[in-house]
Amino acid sequence: MDEMGSAARSANHAGAEPLPRARLVLWTLTFVYVVNFLDRSLLGILAKPIQDSLHITDGQLGLIGGLYFAFFYCFIAIPVGWLADRTSRVGVLSLACAVWSAATSFCGLASSYTQLVIARMMVGVGEAGGVPPSYALITDYYPPGRRGLAFGIYNLGPPIGVALGIAFGASIAAAFDWRAAFIAMGAIGIVAAVAVRVIVKEPPRGTFDKVDAATRKAGFWETMGSFFSNPTLVLIALGSGATQFITYGLGNFTSLFLMREKGMTLEEVAIWYALVAGFGMSAGMLISGRAIDTFVRRSKTYYALIPAGSLALAIPLYVAFVWAPGWALSLAFLTGVMVLNYFYLSSAVTLVQEEARPDQRVMAGALLLLIMNFIGLGLGPTYVGAASDYFRSLGHALPLQTALYTLTPFYVIAIIIFLVLARRLRGQQQFQGAVA
Repeated sequence: MDEMGSAARSANHAGAEPLPRARLVLWTLTFVYVVNFLDRSLLGILAKPIQDSLHITDGQLGLIGGLYFAFFYCFIAIPVGWLADRTSRVGVLSLACAVWSAATSFCGLASSYTQLVIARMMVGVGEAGGVPPSYALITDYYPPGRRGLAFGIYNLGPPIGVALGIAFGASIAAAFDWRAAFIAMGAIGIVAAVAVRVIVKEPPRGTFDKVDAATRKAGFWETMGSFFSNPTLVLIALGSGATQFITYGLGNFTSLFLMREKGMTLEEVAIWYALVAGFGMSAGMLISGRAIDTFVRRSKTYYALIPAGSLALAIPLYVAFVWAPGWALSLAFLTGVMVLNYFYLSSAVTLVQEEARPDQRVMAGALLLLIMNFIGLGLGPTYVGAASDYFRSLGHALPLQTALYTLTPFYVIAIIIFLVLARRLRGQQQFQGAVA
């Protein structure tokens, strides 16, 4: 992945306009991403009724939403990404959406812990083909200088999906049971899979690039080597992974934490937590996307400085959220945490897509997801669940609260990684200026 080449390509098309129908395609892809996170978030949202029904511990819950899910989600994404780089990205995305949606419905039919684990693993298999093709499609529909905001809009998928999952999932569970919520949400995903095939047209690869990607077919190991030999890509992935360790570790247990240790009911979660998650995460995605398009024109270091600064501001709010004696005050602090915790995502996605060659973009996005999701999605919830069980065994009255406190040092780790990346980007930019 040629760093000098990526800079030249960006400069060459900085004033170009998006392709026709780009906005419709972007909102369609965003809708699929909403469904993706709606399905993924249900396990954490309905944690308490699932625990009550299947009699599972916090540690077992953490493994289902963490390591078991992430193992399939992360590693299957690599061959799927390679396939999408060589075939139809739209076709791969549509099929993947159908698979994870069907598996979500099967979660509602699980009558044991083992059956639920298998169903969640299949959700991971399907979701492995969801995001990387979308990253590449957006990059070919939007030119450099317009991609930050485009990815900011696309990344509204997680907050909207989480908010709708909380609102409708909790409401359906309260009115019927948790199984009905999984079945209903899976059915919505099947509709989304059909919509992708009808609405999204495959754009030429490398639309805004000098490289002729239509005839190039990147090799699997070539792309792997290009990614892992580029310190910029590895650092942004590691910084994002450390951040996701917090966001997924917290996110998979927030509903359970608010209900069991802050006194909220499922009906209150469906309203108030849904509003906080939807507003907070959406604001973070949009603000960060706009900030990237604005500040990166001055210096590429802002790809790293923007997430580093947001995480530094989030630390005291996060500690206050965990500490707060009542759920109302806790949610007030959580709103700020939600805004600031998600600045990293648009930055990471945009930087990776800018750095990657057009014929390597889907797999480069998959490799980004492999690193950050294995660290964050795989290990974050697994760690929090195990820590909660451990503190419970020691006799702590609020074991999940204590476990969430121990996530705080990971903010510092993520900030340090992003600052190291900023230093590298600054040096890279100075070198390019000297050569020019």
